[in-house]
Amino acid sequence: MTPSPGPDAGTPHGGEAEQHEVRTVTEAKALAALANPYRARLMDALKVDGPSTASALARRTGQAVGSASHHLKVLHDAGLVAEAPELARDRRERWWRLVAPRLRWSRQEFAADPAAVTAAEAAEALHLQRQLDRVRAWQANAGSAPEWDAAAFATETWVHLSPAELAALGEEITAVLVRWAERPRPDDGVEREPVLVFGRGFPAQP
Repeated sequence: MTPSPGPDAGTPHGGEAEQHEVRTVTEAKALAALANPYRARLMDALKVDGPSTASALARRTGQAVGSASHHLKVLHDAGLVAEAPELARDRRERWWRLVAPRLRWSRQEFAADPAAVTAAEAAEALHLQRQLDRVRAWQANAGSAPEWDAAAFATETWVHLSPAELAALGEEITAVLVRWAERPRPDDGVEREPVLVFGRGFPAQP
């Protein structure tokens, strides 16, 4: 089972999507929409910041407003984002939100659809590359934020598991991350930054 962009921070600023909702993606169209680096960034921005407009997302991601609008339409057509008209202040303003705060998919569920399998492989490859790029970017700049450098962590562990045990371990780890992601933000004056935490577990040999 492969989650899309992270175990996900939920939707901190409201919208119709319930934080505990997990959508299982089975359509090639949705998987193909996720296999695009800019659309993946838009999804991440909506996860971190909550519902937003195309202009705000363009500023957040350093892209043109027209490009943001186009890719939001692709995500909308794929059933991954929806309009949030209740947030608009006038008829010209269009707000967008995630349809579900967390996504997952399994290639076994659409093994009979070659197009869906190809789209899933592309989405997974993009997701992995973005994780690696973020790690490298952090390592290159960690010295400029010593307090965060001291707090950041990396870990790996070899364990002997059956497929069922590996699935159970993944569920436990995901539950911990979701609990931290969905906790109410303390009103204590402490500055908090978005933090990406990801993990992978799979069969391998030394």
